[in-house]
Amino acid sequence: MFSIALFLGFFSLLPAPAQIKLGIVGTDTSHVLAFTSIFHDVNNPNHVPGARIVAAFKGGSPDVESSRTRVDQYAKELESKWGVEIVPTISALCPKVDGFLLESVDGRKHLPQFREIATCGKPVFIDKPLASTLEDAREIARIGKEKNVPWFSTSSLRYTEACVNWSSPQNLGVITWGPGPTEEHHYLDLSWYAVHPIEMLFTLMGRGCETVTRTVGKNADEITCRWKDGRIGTVRSLRPSGDYGVVVFREKEILQSPPKMRVNYAPMLKEVVRFFQTKQPPVPNEDTLEIFAFMDAAQKSKEQGGKPVKLR
Repeated sequence: MFSIALFLGFFSLLPAPAQIKLGIVGTDTSHVLAFTSIFHDVNNPNHVPGARIVAAFKGGSPDVESSRTRVDQYAKELESKWGVEIVPTISALCPKVDGFLLESVDGRKHLPQFREIATCGKPVFIDKPLASTLEDAREIARIGKEKNVPWFSTSSLRYTEACVNWSSPQNLGVITWGPGPTEEHHYLDLSWYAVHPIEMLFTLMGRGCETVTRTVGKNADEITCRWKDGRIGTVRSLRPSGDYGVVVFREKEILQSPPKMRVNYAPMLKEVVRFFQTKQPPVPNEDTLEIFAFMDAAQKSKEQGGKPVKLR
């Protein structure tokens, strides 16, 4: 006679799935503490199983205040609270981990750090911004292809309920908005923070942006793109800050997000874990590169007094 208890007992003897061991590069963003808590703390309501942070390289950018003032503090907390080993070099991480979280808050650091990481031949999640210039973003993609190193980059805003539920070919036009503070060392000033509402725009509209126009205002910039099929998408970058939001236009309805959009890292981190398991980027690299081409065209439109600029 079939025994459910025997059946369940058999599965209880099977070894638990191996956890992916991850290494952090750059301890100068609050993401490293938030992500580690979500991976490690089973009592965290947003706990995501399947991965652990085992080691980290501090990195840091002395000329960026938000890096200089946090890098040592966050490294110390990773070590003392979560047992993360702090190592002196990126190369020291290689034998300890199955994959990398490239977390350096300074996008200028990502290309040289990715170049070094790529010698390990292990997959990489690159936190926002992917880079500080379109050229650096394209070079990261080139190196990844040459070294056969899977990578992907995304904003957690891609995984908000509005973006997940409303991404559709039915979308005839989209407006997004969000905080847009800048950092003086990033040539693509939108990449520092406005990349979040820009990521939302591309999640909802898909690839195909053709011509970008940027209007600069006192408290906000408005960046509008005409897609190749004639659709229009717009991002409003709010300064110094503001809430996130979305309006989606369809043939027979208009959808609008609530006044306070919920932003949760857990949905993104589930995709990060799946990426390290499968080596398949959940966000195509081509999507990320078009986002950078969009920001590059927006920067050139700004420099040209608001003239329309085609994506390179």
